[in-house]
Amino acid sequence: MTLFGWGNPRYFPRLPPPAVRYFDVDHDARVLAHCHWQPRPWEHTTLLVLHGLNGSSDAHYMRGVAAKAFARGMNVVRLNQRNCGNTEHLSAGLFHSGLTSDVRRVVEELVAVDGLPLVGVAGYSLGGNLALKLAGEYATHAPAALVAVCAVSPIIEISQCVRALERRENVLYQWNFVKDLKRRLRRKDHFWPGRFDLTKLDRVKTVREFDEAYTAPHFGFKDAEDYYHRASAMRVVEHIRVPALIMTAEDDPFVPAQPFHDPKVVSNPNITVWACRHGGHCGFVGPADGEDDGYWAERQIVDFVERHAAVKKTKDTEGRLSLVQD
Repeated sequence: MTLFGWGNPRYFPRLPPPAVRYFDVDHDARVLAHCHWQPRPWEHTTLLVLHGLNGSSDAHYMRGVAAKAFARGMNVVRLNQRNCGNTEHLSAGLFHSGLTSDVRRVVEELVAVDGLPLVGVAGYSLGGNLALKLAGEYATHAPAALVAVCAVSPIIEISQCVRALERRENVLYQWNFVKDLKRRLRRKDHFWPGRFDLTKLDRVKTVREFDEAYTAPHFGFKDAEDYYHRASAMRVVEHIRVPALIMTAEDDPFVPAQPFHDPKVVSNPNITVWACRHGGHCGFVGPADGEDDGYWAERQIVDFVERHAAVKKTKDTEGRLSLVQD
């Protein structure tokens, strides 16, 4: 299912052309999003979608979940992480797997500037780690508008995922990730010449070696292992207080199932874990049926966010009625 998800061509004729939106997330960083707005968007739930490593807002799963959410009446914001989607020119620095500050800024702007009352965040792989880590960092102080977070194949214990990626049978995935990481850094040097030492790049053969040479030192981590430990959602997952859905598969080639059975995860009543026997990495493809194209996880994201948005609306309405009665 992992390979099928990467290689199967998909088309979304009912998804309208997006509006381009820029978010200033730091003094030297700007990110780009592709947005699909309903008429009178402030009256609708908004789904913010986060891609995986080396992905972009144009990844098939990003457009797939956007098409399903928009058809249900949601606004959709497909966010590119720093330097992704050919945006290397917009940010001076790099990105890492636990950099939740960018997502936090986007959520805050959507709520405070756009006046959007209900927001859900969904992420795939690296994006899933970001969604869960953000919720854990918010803990009891999440914005009132944040109704739910969803994570598909999230890398919530990054070190274990990198070790799994280094297994011989995963050489294709490792090669693909490293190829794209190198390409992005070379593009970065075109726009920001001399900022990064490219002489080390030819010696990089694995994701760990890239993180050891570039990601960890750029962000002040001691080394790659320190980065993996501190950037993983597992450090804060027990603090999640908003409804959270995790979808993972036992046959995921490089996201081990063990962390999803950890007491910090399963004992948190706010977290629902669906550990499927099959699904691969960000796959979860079943038979198509009429209007349903078979991409199961995308449908579950929309259902989960829609359900908890409805709960939030009901509570807000009851609260206002109670105040009037009092």
